[in-house]
Amino acid sequence: MTQAPTIMQAPANAYFRSGGALRSRSVAGAVRHGVIDVPAPPPRVQADWERDIRKYLMLEPGDVEQLSLARTHLRWPGLDDCVQRMHGWAGALGLQEVLASSDIALMACRGARYHHDGEQYSGAVFCNLFLSEDKGLDVHFPGTGQRLALTRGAAMLFDTCQPHAVIRREASGFQPDDFPAHEDLTQVFLTWELPVQAPGVAAAMGIAFDTDTPSIRKR
Repeated sequence: MTQAPTIMQAPANAYFRSGGALRSRSVAGAVRHGVIDVPAPPPRVQADWERDIRKYLMLEPGDVEQLSLARTHLRWPGLDDCVQRMHGWAGALGLQEVLASSDIALMACRGARYHHDGEQYSGAVFCNLFLSEDKGLDVHFPGTGQRLALTRGAAMLFDTCQPHAVIRREASGFQPDDFPAHEDLTQVFLTWELPVQAPGVAAAMGIAFDTDTPSIRKR
């Protein structure tokens, strides 16, 4: 019998360091998303990714790991075009300067279990741009009910504390058996960490600060 998927709930509040102080904030339910026109990675770059995923990352179903951004940029100057188009998308949300000054990484996943990243990244929101073709996968945000198709150019901005997973499009939740070794079900994407206190970020996401001051005083 197939086991029912385990789905996490979003925390009521998130806690992050601001200077030397511990602050609280609300967890945004909003997921800002769209699809932008970005160039396809050339075959040699896709071959590099496939080799690294197979030989070094050895992704198991549900794993999310980092690829070499520097090597990809060296092999694919067109990556700059992807980044600039993402800046344009973020600019429509008033976040172009924030995106340009935020940390960026290149990631690969083979699906993703339901999780949130609040323990490590509670002071940020994630901004992702997917570079792979549509392989029949969705990112699912159970707290909002949203399912977004992962296609080349899929862009999204979401709270790090909002639970999410990458699942098969026809599935109701994440199951490891949905990602057999003989199928190419990996997705490669760029991700940025946007500080939640940076100008415009909280407004774009509907985040309120200092939502749990009494609890913080006890910590």
